Amino acid sequence: MAFAKLEGPVMQHATLLRSLFTSLVVGASAMALGVSHAKPPKRAEASSIERSATAASPPTVNRPDFGKEKPSKESYQVAQWVLNSGDNEGSSFVIVDKAKARVYVFGIDGKLRGAAPALLGLAKGDETYPGVGDRELSNIAEHERTTPAGRYVAEPGINAHGVDIVWVDYDAAVSMHRVITNNPAERRLQRLSSPDPGEHRISFGCINLPVRFYEKVLAPTVNNGATIIYVLPETQPPGELFGFRDAGKGKAPQTVPRVASAFYLDGA
Repeated sequence: MAFAKLEGPVMQHATLLRSLFTSLVVGASAMALGVSHAKPPKRAEASSIERSATAASPPTVNRPDFGKEKPSKESYQVAQWVLNSGDNEGSSFVIVDKAKARVYVFGIDGKLRGAAPALLGLAKGDETYPGVGDRELSNIAEHERTTPAGRYVAEPGINAHGVDIVWVDYDAAVSMHRVITNNPAERRLQRLSSPDPGEHRISFGCINLPVRFYEKVLAPTVNNGATIIYVLPETQPPGELFGFRDAGKGKAPQTVPRVASAFYLDGA
């Protein structure tokens, strides 16, 4: 009986210890849960990764809009370089692709305003022969009848017959104008319609354009503000002439230090 009387207090004491232990375990678990919710390390790591990705984002590449046209690689490359380098100085610009005998006129935003075929100098070449702009047409040899390549500042003008034109290189007497048809034997209108670029080589160096294109697209663009004309070369890559290199797929051509060239001309 004495042993039975001592068993009650001992059991109560053991029960109390178990309750305290259980409370401590539950409390510690709750604190652990609270700490884990207060500092989510995974979320912090994700934010760091996002910041790194943003910092490493490539620069935006401006792309010319040729509309429905299918330009040559060289024409597209030059247009893209112009837009991304700012070489046009915020002006409208014109690209003359001699190899394709085609002219493209762009607004400041790089969107095509119009395109048309063109007649070009009879001879292949990217340079102007000395003094050719001061001679009578009859005194210009066939091999000297080139359309010079380069970067020019377009300038509205009037020719010797009182007809409006757009000067490309005033010193060399090279301009852009309505197609000349006073010599039927040259078949200039038919040549303009030919899909063969070789048929478009007939002029003394000037760039002949369809009348409607000249009057509705080119002339209004030049008369409305500064316009830069880029005449693509046909004896060297355009990057060598204008001073840029291909930066790879999806990237804008990069400007490189320019080397003095007799072909790189700024018209008056």
